[in-house]
Amino acid sequence: MIPAQIGRMVTAVTTGVTAVLVVAIALVAARPLLAGDVLVFAAASTTEALEAAAAQFSRGGEDRVRGVFAGSSLLAKQIDNGAPADIYLSASSAWMDYLGQRGRIDKASRRDLLANSLVVIAPGDGTHIDVVEFEVDIVARLGDGRLAMGDPDHVPAGIYARQALASLGLWPALEDRLIRTNDVRVVLRMVARGEAPLGIVYASDAVAFAGVRVAGMIPETGHDPIRYPVALVVGNDNPAARRFLDFLATPEMAALFRHYGFALP
Repeated sequence: MIPAQIGRMVTAVTTGVTAVLVVAIALVAARPLLAGDVLVFAAASTTEALEAAAAQFSRGGEDRVRGVFAGSSLLAKQIDNGAPADIYLSASSAWMDYLGQRGRIDKASRRDLLANSLVVIAPGDGTHIDVVEFEVDIVARLGDGRLAMGDPDHVPAGIYARQALASLGLWPALEDRLIRTNDVRVVLRMVARGEAPLGIVYASDAVAFAGVRVAGMIPETGHDPIRYPVALVVGNDNPAARRFLDFLATPEMAALFRHYGFALP
């Protein structure tokens, strides 16, 4: 049975699927997958790391990996609706659980691939990262602006951020001062352009995006552990997908993921 919280998130996602994701899937469908092709639906925060992993996997061979990157919730709904993904890489165990309960993933193939943490970001030129301890004066530091973060009703980064802010006693003061986005990449762009003075994203996002700097670290004790489960999607029986899934768990890929700011579970 689907937990009530996931049920509410499904409703929010169903009414909020972005045109960008629809277009991305349409483009994939317009280019037929060939033998050896692997289609991965992956959390937006894994974009650069997974593209680098795909390039290394494909180098010198015939297997080609394509990625569709968006919020984990949106991707899960698309898979549930029959999108032709071979692999699902989520930033949320809850959305992987959702697909598991609906028989959409190969449960035996599921594993926690990555871990992450949350940071507060501010606009910056990307030449340095000024890491400081998270301060509880974030409300004052916002001034008249708003805090950009993933929508806490269904985006994993936003859900973790709400837990953290609630644990610090800050949620009541910030709940009505949010810019809610469909994924963390929108937060990065908004902060980089100065459309929001502060945002909350994953630590790996701050590494991958040059237009922002880290203004504070959010204590990991205030939210659920951030894990990225990965699994095969049922119904496609793609040997290349199994090879790529195994490749992602190699020591070579562990070093690559650390380079992109991820931790290992």
